[in-house]
Amino acid sequence: MQIRKGRHCAFDLHAHLVFSTKYRGKVFSGAHLTTLEGIFRSVCNDFEVELKEFNGESDHVHILINYPPKVQLTKLVNSLKGVSSRKMKQYHPELEPPAYLKNALW
Repeated sequence: MQIRKGRHCAFDLHAHLVFSTKYRGKVFSGAHLTTLEGIFRSVCNDFEVELKEFNGESDHVHILINYPPKVQLTKLVNSLKGVSSRKMKQYHPELEPPAYLKNALW
């Protein structure tokens, strides 16, 4: 266990997040999961969050993060879901319907 330090605090906050595809559609392959991991790492870096673990299957992904107290989890989750949905559509156009039912991945 490594305790991270801020100016006025020491912390070790973790969250385990699971994102399921819309209607649990079987969408992802190995290449898609690799792209998603890169996107999630990029968003986490923007929020100064450490992505500890990433794992996924064809219809959902699991991430384990270590985050500072100044980060609001709701804003991080909104950003992770929004950015990943947009970028996956750009990088993998084959994920158009039925993967993007109602124009949403998550």
